[in-house]
Amino acid sequence: MKDGKTVILCIDDDPDILSYLRIVLESAGYVMAEAPSAEEGLRIYRDCKPDLIIVDLMMEEVDAGTSFVRELRALGNKAPIFMLSSTGDNLAMAIDTTQLGLAGVLQKPVSKERLLNLIKAKLG
Repeated sequence: MKDGKTVILCIDDDPDILSYLRIVLESAGYVMAEAPSAEEGLRIYRDCKPDLIIVDLMMEEVDAGTSFVRELRALGNKAPIFMLSSTGDNLAMAIDTTQLGLAGVLQKPVSKERLLNLIKAKLG
């Protein structure tokens, strides 16, 4: 939380996706922190202690998103994590989302309504 508002960390190497997420999340009253890579995401995670995380699967490396999630688990992360992917539902067949502890997988492009409903359902 920052100033009483929920903080959502978004990590994606596509600036258009980050811009879209910022518009959607901030218009709904959330505070958004962002990073263009998994490495930068880890640094910002430590600084802002987000309430929820949205991370792209494929960034600087094909599985950068899953590596990021594993590192967060090693750090003791308790915030829900949603994986954002252009492969969407096929991602669940490619990786074990349960083992990673993901709250869910979002298909790009994700609609504003779906995104906000999932966040609200997860955070209450």
